[in-house]
Amino acid sequence: MAFDWQNRSTARPAGLADIDVGLRQHMLRVYNYMAGGLALTGIIAYAAAASGFYVSLFSVPLLPYVVIFAPLALVFFLSFRIQSMSLGTAQLTFWGYAALMGLSLGFIFLVYTHGSIAATFFITAAMFLGMSLYGYTTGRDLSAMGSFLFMGLIGIIIAGLVNMFIASSALQFAISIIGVIVFTGLAAYDTQKIKEIYYAGDDDVIAGKKAIMGALRLYLDFVNLFLMMLRLMGQRR
Repeated sequence: MAFDWQNRSTARPAGLADIDVGLRQHMLRVYNYMAGGLALTGIIAYAAAASGFYVSLFSVPLLPYVVIFAPLALVFFLSFRIQSMSLGTAQLTFWGYAALMGLSLGFIFLVYTHGSIAATFFITAAMFLGMSLYGYTTGRDLSAMGSFLFMGLIGIIIAGLVNMFIASSALQFAISIIGVIVFTGLAAYDTQKIKEIYYAGDDDVIAGKKAIMGALRLYLDFVNLFLMMLRLMGQRR
């Protein structure tokens, strides 16, 4: 079943009151998926670090690369195949992605103190919620900002790949600063886009898939913002 991600809020068949109620329910569903994914990621990350998982992981050749790249493969799979998936399969894929991200991110509990992780998480949450609320309530079209942020994201990826080889602390600091700006902006931009593709006439399956993809976008924004903030604020063990 195909659906149009570009449906705009101005083309809804229901009354305005129904639209407002439906949109609030849709956004709540998106945020619930996102919050559930973050909780699952955090629990598995902590369990992986506490269980000695990483000691065993690095004793098996190539397995660390599987743990690192498996979430990336799954997020591409979900993004490109969601239209042909059932809603149940899409949900399972989203939860599986969040779980794999937990395995790949558990190292932060070995590198940074628990106190600094918690403090960074709450600061990130406050920043994210503020920008997401802005994206939801503003009447300004953020499309132009989205183009700028996308270019910034590409720059971060390229600079990160370069820094894998030169290991420059100055470049890493610059990447983190720019990353905070980019992912803070994306929190607002993606929230507005999620709001815009809401369509009151969608059936439960299409609405559910839109909620999952919206949650995935916000989840990625939050996790990347958190990691950038952690590199700037985290206290190493």
